[in-house]
Amino acid sequence: MRAKLAHRWDLTVDEAKRLQWELSARVKEVDELPETIRYVAGADVHQVGNDQMQAVVCVLSFPELELVEVSRAIVPVTFPYVPGLLAFRESPAVLKAFEQLRHDPDIALFDAQGRAHPRHFGLACHMGVLLDLPSIGCAKSRLYGQADEVADEEGAMTPLYDPVDGRILGMVVRTKKGSPPIYVSVGHKVSLETAVDFVLQCNRPGQRLPEPLRLAHIHARQRTAEPPKPSKSQGTLF
Repeated sequence: MRAKLAHRWDLTVDEAKRLQWELSARVKEVDELPETIRYVAGADVHQVGNDQMQAVVCVLSFPELELVEVSRAIVPVTFPYVPGLLAFRESPAVLKAFEQLRHDPDIALFDAQGRAHPRHFGLACHMGVLLDLPSIGCAKSRLYGQADEVADEEGAMTPLYDPVDGRILGMVVRTKKGSPPIYVSVGHKVSLETAVDFVLQCNRPGQRLPEPLRLAHIHARQRTAEPPKPSKSQGTLF
């Protein structure tokens, strides 16, 4: 699966913020899903050493949630660590992992923010727009927004609001009693209602994370003694 939209990654911090605002206008918060969803992807990213980023994309059958494929990509880090701009560090690796897939997913979950972001354009939105793929942000912690305390019951939820204009950015969802909630928000081509419903459908009983992200998280933290060094061409996507 290749990106349908491209842009430069060698941007300044100010340029990256402006690009987020610009691309944010492209996000669709309505359902544009295939009639039948056969494959769902889960994507997780983490840093390897001081200068590499690793992305893992797991593709699962739906609704069985059986693992079909795992794609892993390691590329050089080319953007500084700036809260709210992590997509510019992580996206090249994520795109490379999606590019290597043999099974194109119908929808993807990202261990990241979607609309629940200061510029309403987290990694889930960024990847959804570039890949032209229905996507959902499913983060383990809150980056931006305000919400009431969510009840400690499985399936309980409460809206996450933008503190500036009051718009609903996402939903705080308790997927496992006694565990911290997760933060679900629109990435691209899904409504918030559908995003929450789909996350719950992908959640196995007794688990905090939906199965695609749980498996991606496990595979992303598997390390080899010496991670392969990517060539310069591997880190240059556009």
